[in-house]
Amino acid sequence: MSNYLTLLAEKRDFRRLWLGASVSLIGDGMTFVALSWLVLARPGGTVQLGLLAACFTAPVLIGGLAVGPLLDRFDKRAVLAADSVLRGVTVGSIPLVMLVGDPPEWLPFVVAVVYGLLKMVPLAGVPAAIPDLVEPRRLDAANALESVSYSLSGIIGYLLAGPLIATMGPANVLALDAASYLCFAVLVRGIRHPLRPHGGTPQAGEAPRGVVSRAPRVSALLRDRVLLGTTLAFMAFNIAEGAMVLVVGPWLAKDQLPGGVTTLSLLLVALSAGELLGGALAGIWQPRFDRVTAIALMELAAAIGFLAVLAVPHGLLVAAGFLVIGLFSAPMTIWAQSLRMERIPAPLRGRAFGTLRTLMQATPPVGAAVITPLLAAGNLSAAVLLMAAFAGLPALALLSLRST
Repeated sequence: MSNYLTLLAEKRDFRRLWLGASVSLIGDGMTFVALSWLVLARPGGTVQLGLLAACFTAPVLIGGLAVGPLLDRFDKRAVLAADSVLRGVTVGSIPLVMLVGDPPEWLPFVVAVVYGLLKMVPLAGVPAAIPDLVEPRRLDAANALESVSYSLSGIIGYLLAGPLIATMGPANVLALDAASYLCFAVLVRGIRHPLRPHGGTPQAGEAPRGVVSRAPRVSALLRDRVLLGTTLAFMAFNIAEGAMVLVVGPWLAKDQLPGGVTTLSLLLVALSAGELLGGALAGIWQPRFDRVTAIALMELAAAIGFLAVLAVPHGLLVAAGFLVIGLFSAPMTIWAQSLRMERIPAPLRGRAFGTLRTLMQATPPVGAAVITPLLAAGNLSAAVLLMAAFAGLPALALLSLRST
């Protein structure tokens, strides 16, 4: 813990980036729950929930491919601030419209689409900025703090969402979400260290194996088997996790478990609590074997958590499954991010993180599309086994790789 506190105390600019991202992530958690509950309250809500999940995630592919070049061309502070302002205005459109009447039924889906288009800006921009703000020896600690922030903010956002929606209504909760995004914009503009593009020549030791060009291209990273293998494994895992979070969790809370929106919040809190604990441990524990093997073993362990959904209607066992998924997925995410930072040349960080994270974040719609008809037909067992297979089987291929 002292490792993390020292890093935050000594690195003012990293602290502002971390705090801003944390506050914004609280808004993300509340936004997802509020929009999901708006849709579920309508007739045919289960089918519309699948459409909302697609709107949240499918546009990531388009937005993510565009954001990488922006991050490598412009100061990342300006890009992150502009994204936060735009997202705040978009999310705030629902409570603004409700001041004069009921919002049109299509508006939550439009908000979800804009959110999906912009989602990769902080997801790529924050890790692309971290190596400019901390020393290489502190990358694991910085990445662990980002993971802890993601998990802790998710817990706070999900915990607040349930009771706030019940007392204030989802529209007023979305107004709070909009304010959280504007807070990130203010904090990131206060970072003093320039986060401008790097030159075209990679620094010594930064290029991945086989990449020797003075002006490296993202396509050259495809020759790095470690980067390619871990990315494909994460894409498959995110199919399962996307289905679980975007469709299965809300469906369970609405139709299979008591408690309604509060139960949905608690399931998401369990996931985030696992991520918080796993992230905190990953930042201070160095596995004795190579990182790729460690990542694969964590992914296999996380896959077991999906099977706990078969324990319905026992809510505590289902929540334990969400906890297990978070507990083991957080370390694999942190170690994979440090691995990428070590192997990707500085001039490529924006485009590389934008491309890789886009590929990983674009797969949840596949899970939503596959799982939704299974749930609509009442075939929960098939849905659970399919999620576990997507999560666990690709990890076996990683065991043949070595991050040497």
